[in-house]
Amino acid sequence: QLFRQEGTCYQQAKQVLHAAVPDQLQGRERETGILRQFLQEHVLGRRPGSLYVSGAPGTGKTACLSRVLLDCKEKLAGSKTMVLNCMALGSPHSVFPALAKHLGLPVATGRECVRSLEKHLTAQGPMVLLVLDELDQLESKGQDVLYTLFEWPQLPSSRLVLVGLANALDLTDRSLARLRAHPAGSPQLLHFPPYTKEQLTRILQQRLGQVAGDPVVDSAALQFCARKVSAVSGDARKALDVCRRAVEVVELEVRGQTLLKPLPRGES
Repeated sequence: QLFRQEGTCYQQAKQVLHAAVPDQLQGRERETGILRQFLQEHVLGRRPGSLYVSGAPGTGKTACLSRVLLDCKEKLAGSKTMVLNCMALGSPHSVFPALAKHLGLPVATGRECVRSLEKHLTAQGPMVLLVLDELDQLESKGQDVLYTLFEWPQLPSSRLVLVGLANALDLTDRSLARLRAHPAGSPQLLHFPPYTKEQLTRILQQRLGQVAGDPVVDSAALQFCARKVSAVSGDARKALDVCRRAVEVVELEVRGQTLLKPLPRGES
């Protein structure tokens, strides 16, 4: 009976420490507000435009955007939303056939595919929100793929709103310098800094606070984990991972103890 109760608390703890998108993102209120405002102004306000979101892995870029898209699902129902992870593409140029497929256009290749997409995105119709995660994968010789995508919202009568997420902070400076020649054409920038020790502690506390009963992980241990991870990377996924592994270790130890055998005195 004892282990059954203990077992469920460890199972619950491991579940809440998974890197799923929570209802509320700790320490990302500013960024969430900016994303929401951007979608409000551009998709709902029918103003084409682009946003470049940068930040190291595990700083909450994708989680924040997923949360905002879920929260605004009803409002965005009148427009078409496409989310593509560029890691899944074979090459930078294969983004175009992938988009054509999503939009239900006849799949062509090369220049013809780009032309048919341009025609579609400047024709009458609902706004199209295109989210490209892992955008750094689209870097190519001469950066023609990235230029094409970021220039689409600038086309006359375009109905495209583009949001690109990437790890590199300087992708726009390095690869899209030409866009800055037209200030109206350069994407709005949003940077996600690494999480601080305090933010990571709050994230871990908030997750583990969902488990009923006594705390599964000691508060000092959470702070130690947050301090170490913030010093190295500020990656929230790493912090969740470390805690989840710690819970697994304890769970195995508890299983290993014969519950019938009392512990030697003085040993907790």
